[in-house]
Amino acid sequence: MKTETDRIPTAPQRQEMIAIAAYYLAEQRDFAPGGADADWLRAEQLIDAMIADRRIGRATEPEARRASIRNALQLT
Repeated sequence: MKTETDRIPTAPQRQEMIAIAAYYLAEQRDFAPGGADADWLRAEQLIDAMIADRRIGRATEPEARRASIRNALQLT
C-alpha cells in the first residue's frame, strides 16, 4: 500500500519531471526559439496537476514517470 510520502515527489524529483515535460513541450513546437520560458511554466502546471491528481508520485519508476508525462502532453 502506498503511503502519503510515496505520493508526493521530492523537490529534485519534481524539478526533473518539470524538465522532462518542458523538453517534450519544446519538442512539440520543433524547438523553435523563444518559447523556453513558456514551456517551463506550462510544464510546472502540468506536473503540479499530475501530482495533485496523484497520477505521478515519488514511488513511480523513472521510466514510468517519463511515459506518464509524455502521454499527458499528447492529450493536451
